[in-house]
Order: sequence, then structure tokens, then C-alpha cells
Amino acid sequence: MFHTIITLAFIIPNIYVFLRVWQLFINNGYKVHYTLIYILLASIYPVSNLFSESDSGFMANFLIAAANYILPFYLYLFLFVLVFDIFLLINRLFKIIPAEKLKNSRFKISGLSMILILSIVVVVAGILNFNTIRTSEYKIDIPAKSSAISHLKIAFVADFHLKKGTNINFVVRFAKKVEMINPDLMIFGGDIVEGDREGENLVPFEQVLAGIKAKYGVFAVLGNHEHYAGWDKGSFFDKAGMKVLSDTNVVLANSFNLLGRNDSHIITRKQIGELLKSVKDSFPVILIDHRPTEIDQVSRTVVDVQLSGHTHNGQLFPINLITRQVYKLCWGYKKIGNTHFFVTSGIRLWGPPVRTTGKSEIMVIDVSFTRK
Repeated sequence: MFHTIITLAFIIPNIYVFLRVWQLFINNGYKVHYTLIYILLASIYPVSNLFSESDSGFMANFLIAAANYILPFYLYLFLFVLVFDIFLLINRLFKIIPAEKLKNSRFKISGLSMILILSIVVVVAGILNFNTIRTSEYKIDIPAKSSAISHLKIAFVADFHLKKGTNINFVVRFAKKVEMINPDLMIFGGDIVEGDREGENLVPFEQVLAGIKAKYGVFAVLGNHEHYAGWDKGSFFDKAGMKVLSDTNVVLANSFNLLGRNDSHIITRKQIGELLKSVKDSFPVILIDHRPTEIDQVSRTVVDVQLSGHTHNGQLFPINLITRQVYKLCWGYKKIGNTHFFVTSGIRLWGPPVRTTGKSEIMVIDVSFTRK
């Protein structure tokens, strides 16, 4: 069903792009060639859906990989053609370019070339942005209560979406970044593993991630993609050195509560009020919730810090404009009431390896425990 929706969202704008490029830029002698090339390229994504990522044949792998770049390319091709059409409407009013010049072959070639080049440049920039790991640093103060410590450095990531085909070098670079950060607490905020459950495909990731150490431990919650694939707190997480918190609380260093929620897909997920019954009132509370969907409710509780992911900040412009309307906090930091909320755009992505909004980030949060 999901791929059907995406395919329809892909085909309908493509009809518009095909017709407008045909009308605006293609001379009569080249329309057959244009039609054949366009149909060939535009069919790559729908055809790739006939294969699963477990198919190991060259053609299946090629089509799946190509589709990952075709989708964002056609998104920006559509947007630039749309912008060009808006320009033509404005041009009718203000006569910026004479109508005769618009029909000139040189102008048509230049216009089409510009649209294609801009679309490619945006996608290439998105690929580079996706593959560049950055840190986002924050400093906050929370009440110490009876905590035995005065400072806590948290490294937080979400949305790794590890699967067969994930670049192991990216994971190695991530682990080295974390080593340089030297956090007191390492947290993975869900969607760590994708749908591939073949253990041998995940062993290299387990080995790299198991090398990550933190003074107070490495913890994780599960996201919606682990739920889709039927993952639980099983062997991968144990071998990767992560302790999974499933609607559970742990008290660390006799200083703070670390509370991890189940994803909202799990029907037995506890309400926030019920979860907080397990916390030690005399210590600060740090909450991990994969989706930032209950911000208002949490802001009215004793939770000091909430860490979330899931949104990817929309991943591709202008999808981020939609996610901003869906989530009160789509990306970044916001303090509501006495609670500090953080939503990461994710260390990696699901789907096309192209990111034109947000960044592939590790959030580094320096928490000071203040005393009156």
C-alpha cells in the first residue's frame, strides 16, 4: 500500500512534467526520442518495486539503487518546471522576455538544460549532505534535586535504518565521531534496524557499534521500523552493546532516571503518567520516545528532557514544510514548560540516500544539574 501511494505520487507529477517539457522545449523532430527516453527513465521506480531488497541479481540491485536517486531527481525536476511555468505567467504580465525569444531553439535548449542541471545539482548536494556526519551541540540546565553529579554529556542519534547494503564505512565514521565526543551517556532513539532480519548481514554493524562505550552505558528504544519488521530487544541489540528500554526506567549513577518508551505502534504502550510512577522523584528524568507526538502531555509532567527522532525533518524539501505542520517540534530544540525537547533529523535515512533538509547528525547535549 505504501509503495502504491508513493508510485501514484510519482506518476501524477510526472505526467505534468512530461507534457510541459514536451510543449515548452522539444522540437517536432525530437519528440519521439524524448518520449522514449522519458518513459524509460520514469519507469525505473515503478519497475523497481517488483523486486525486493533480498533479490541479489544484478538487474534487481541496479534498479533499486537507481530508483533511490530517480525519486528525488524527478521531485526537483517537477519543482523547477513548476517554477518555470510560474515565471511564464509573470512574463505574460510584465513582458520580461519577448514571446518570439521563448520560441527560439537556443532559448529552449538553454531553458531545458538549466532545469536539468539544477535538478541534478540539488540531488548531488543532497547526497553529499546525507553522507556528511555533523554534530549539533546544545547546553541546558535542569534542577539537580538530589543527584550525585553536576554534569552529564549525552550523545543522541536516531534513525540509523541499518540493513543489507548500508555502507559499513559510514557506521565506522559514526563510531569514530562518538569516540571523539566521549559522551557520558550514549542513546539510540529508535529505527536502528531496518526490515532485513538475516543475522549475517548485520554482524559487521554489531561489531562496530559494540565498540562504542560511555561512562553510564549505551541505551536504546525501538522505533516503528523495528515494529514493522518484528524486531524486539533480541540478539542484535545485545551484540551491539545496547540495552533496550521498553516502557522501563533505570536509575543511573544514583543521579538520574532514564526512561525509555515503547513506540506508539505498540498497543500495550503505557501512558506517560503510568510510566512516571516508576521514576525516583528525587532525581531528574530523561525520557526517550522515538516519535515526538505527545509533547504537550509530557511538558506538563516532571520530565526534564525528552529525546526523539522519526521525523527526518521531512528529508526532502518541500516535505519538511508538511512535517512542520504535523509535529509541534519537527527538528531541533525547544523548551516547553520545564521540559527540554530535542528532535534529531536522524543519523541516516529510510529510502533515497539524499537529504536536502536537515543533516545527518549526532546531537551532543551538555546537561548541567543546577542546585539552589
